[in-house]
Amino acid sequence: MKVKELRSLSIEDLLKKNAELREDLFKLRFQHGIRRLENPAKLSLLRKDIARIQTLLADNKNK
Repeated sequence: MKVKELRSLSIEDLLKKNAELREDLFKLRFQHGIRRLENPAKLSLLRKDIARIQTLLADNKNK
């Protein structure tokens, strides 16, 4: 996701999105352990999206 899109979301929406992405990451890691993924780069993208959301949540907390 783009940072612009994430900035437009409310804190509650960011928390929900964070939970969804973490669940998706868990499922992909599990699948990756069992068999090869079609797109292993998706793991990296999910981790980066989670980091972006956490950064925005920390910025909002400091304001």
